[in-house]
Amino acid sequence: MGIAWGSLGIVVIVSLAVGIVLVALVSFALVGLSARTAPAEGATLGPGAGTAVAAVCLLAAVAIVAYGLYLIVA
Repeated sequence: MGIAWGSLGIVVIVSLAVGIVLVALVSFALVGLSARTAPAEGATLGPGAGTAVAAVCLLAAVAIVAYGLYLIVA
């Protein structure tokens, strides 16, 4: 019995990448939600665009987590 180091390395790299992507998506969602408040000096997003960005980012994060759960269960 041996350890498949190549496969283990791939799992580690993919897990780290997905973790970074999820953190980035949630961060962008929070930035989008913060655009819903009174616009600050030099703000680039309006309230509607901020809400749309937040919704898309959170839906993408939920889709990634749901796919991961599907892979574990199936």
